[in-house]
Amino acid sequence: MIEMDEKLAEVYECIKEGDMYASADKVQAALNAGLKPNTILNEGMIAAMTEVGRLFEEGDYFVPEMLIAARAMQAGLVVLKPHLVASGVEPLGTVIIGTVRGDLHDIGKNLVMMMMEGAGMEVIDLGVDVNAEKFVAAAREHGADIVAMSALLTTTMSGMGEIVEGVRASDLPAGTKVMVGGAPVTAEFAESVGADGYAPDASQAASIAKSYFH
Repeated sequence: MIEMDEKLAEVYECIKEGDMYASADKVQAALNAGLKPNTILNEGMIAAMTEVGRLFEEGDYFVPEMLIAARAMQAGLVVLKPHLVASGVEPLGTVIIGTVRGDLHDIGKNLVMMMMEGAGMEVIDLGVDVNAEKFVAAAREHGADIVAMSALLTTTMSGMGEIVEGVRASDLPAGTKVMVGGAPVTAEFAESVGADGYAPDASQAASIAKSYFH
């Protein structure tokens, strides 16, 4: 391997192994070695998160491993983002994400957000207890391609239908996708409320969202 390839491999390994303290240093080292920001992002960081998603889906990684890998990715992105902006690299697209009204759970939502960022998307987090009006207003403000919502309680997941209706009835572009997820949510429920996408876990949520940009 030439030195630059080694730097890229170090970024990849740091994120795959979830070493958030080293990942920022390795990203900086790769930049110092002359690698292009886009190369570091795609071939180092996103490639590592893709592998993490594969390991999760095959049962070799579990939620804790996925979470620390996503945190390592975020730590590296703090260093890389200014360079991506300066070099004109655009994210795949923009996602608005939040937990629905009446629901204060955010662990699953946060993991989905980090996996989507790890897949190269810009994610705007609205937090918890978010109503339809806030989802629509944020999607309009940020020109979102996807509106993604989470619920952990069966008593709050019914509100997802209201949010889907709110998005459809708004002046947002017709191509705006709506994704739903959370422990009590099923594919059948997602279909019943008119959502475009449903994923049972964060890794698949990122994969489905990414598929909307191809």
